[in-house]
Amino acid sequence: MTNDNDTPVWFITGCSTGFGHELATHLLDLGHRVVVTARHAADITDLGGPGIALVLNLDVTDPLQVNAAILAAEDEFGRIDVLVNNAGIGYFAAVEESEEDQIRRMFEVNVFGLSRMIQGVLPGMRKRRSGHIVNMSSIGGLCGFPSLGFYNATKFAVEGLSQALRQEVEPLGIKVTVVEPSGFRTDWAGRSANESQVQIDDYAKTAGKVRSEIRADSGKQNGDPVRAAHAIVKAVNSPKPPHHLLLGNNAYNGAMAKLDELRTEFTAWEAVSRGADFPST
Repeated sequence: MTNDNDTPVWFITGCSTGFGHELATHLLDLGHRVVVTARHAADITDLGGPGIALVLNLDVTDPLQVNAAILAAEDEFGRIDVLVNNAGIGYFAAVEESEEDQIRRMFEVNVFGLSRMIQGVLPGMRKRRSGHIVNMSSIGGLCGFPSLGFYNATKFAVEGLSQALRQEVEPLGIKVTVVEPSGFRTDWAGRSANESQVQIDDYAKTAGKVRSEIRADSGKQNGDPVRAAHAIVKAVNSPKPPHHLLLGNNAYNGAMAKLDELRTEFTAWEAVSRGADFPST
């Protein structure tokens, strides 16, 4: 066992590329102990630094691998201080075009894989009355976009799960943060997102247009994954970590516009909404 009680232990899923890879790199450079995982550990052997990396195979859809990875981390380092649920995939299709097997696969990774990891680390965190769970969502967990309906659904699920989880575990000393990026220069739109084999002409100007724009923008997005990694570490190390961490100008602007839209509509229909209760006595 490598035991240094002063050095936090981070456990990150999906480290082969993108946010996971950059976050692991940054933490190792800071000298932290990091459990670095990917479906194929051979993809992450390049990670190094003054910190200590435990490199593991992990497919979050496999309960046996999840349990084994958590046990290996606790055996090596004694505990897990921060879990980062970063593993995730995308899928481009209008709702009507979407294929059920692809939808279910995405939910298995983005929702059930994430929840499986949470359930696996919570016993240790509860015992120590400390810990931090970071769930990677998306601006697509707050705002819906054509061609991303079922991806939105997975990220909206992460948002709702995280909000409930936070209320359950914060009284036990465990923090929960949801990270909501906009477009970043990862390979999400290139390698990690499939698209439907069915494309309906009626959706060409909505779902089809968005799909083409996202594909064309891959590698040219405004978001910098290195700066995102630094922002996540800063948030986790804050005396009062945020419940929501927006990353990128487009995420911030989109979230604020959504708040304005909701407030305007809620206010316009306030009388009807309030009128649905039994009359007060």
